[in-house]
Amino acid sequence: MSEWEDRLDQWETELELSAQLEGSDWVTLEKASAGTGVSRAALRNWYRTGQIASRLVDGPHGPQRLVPLSVVAARAEASPRLRKTAERRLDSEAQLEILRHRVDQLELRLAELERRLPSP
Repeated sequence: MSEWEDRLDQWETELELSAQLEGSDWVTLEKASAGTGVSRAALRNWYRTGQIASRLVDGPHGPQRLVPLSVVAARAEASPRLRKTAERRLDSEAQLEILRHRVDQLELRLAELERRLPSP
């Protein structure tokens, strides 16, 4: 099989997986981790011990594990440690957004001051 045909097969597999997941609560471990702040190791532990459901589907690079995002989010919310971690992360993100806004305001003020300076 040519490289072109391999790429086409991979693309078709990606499209099929995307169509299956469209509007679905089932997401990859990567997306579940990014969306909830739960590490992939914790997710693997949870599905291996039966705390959350999971299923394998054919992905573009072989079998891919999916988990229901709402169940992962609920399980993470029930964990005091994970909830505190998420709150700290959100707090850091909020602080970062405030700092970005302050930098933007300072840049505007600096530009206004530079505009007012007489040309050399």
